[in-house]
Amino acid sequence: MTDGRRTPLAVFDLDNTLADTAHRQRFLERRPRDWDAFFAAAPHDPPLAEGIALARASAEECEVVYLTGRPERCRRDTLDWLAAHGLPDGRVYMRRDGDRRPARRTKLEILRRLARTREIRVLVDDDELVCEDAERDGFTVVRARWAARSAELKVAQEREGRT
Repeated sequence: MTDGRRTPLAVFDLDNTLADTAHRQRFLERRPRDWDAFFAAAPHDPPLAEGIALARASAEECEVVYLTGRPERCRRDTLDWLAAHGLPDGRVYMRRDGDRRPARRTKLEILRRLARTREIRVLVDDDELVCEDAERDGFTVVRARWAARSAELKVAQEREGRT
């Protein structure tokens, strides 16, 4: 049940929704994948104009929160990146270090928990599987299709539970 008196939530993914990860994809193309380097390069992600504009516009009517598959150990860099790019203040939900479940499971778990007490106006995410599952659960979804697709990142999100 939601509390109709509270501001609704707009939930935004980070990687390839707000932040362009193309420059660090090379770390996922190696075998073994270099996850430390992949996440260490995140502070240098250029912003994605479409996602940034949508987050700012959403903040006019909603409380913006961030839901990412990034591990908790990346929190400081993530908060610094959000602030550096003028994104709305909002709580950041991150994957627990060592949690390797698929993004669609971890993100849907958090969305369902949030929806128990708050209206979720929209989820904005680039991961098609997350989007499909969220829509099946009745959430309104905007598919972030403004970044270049990466097969390696898709594998990382779904099979390896890394982002």
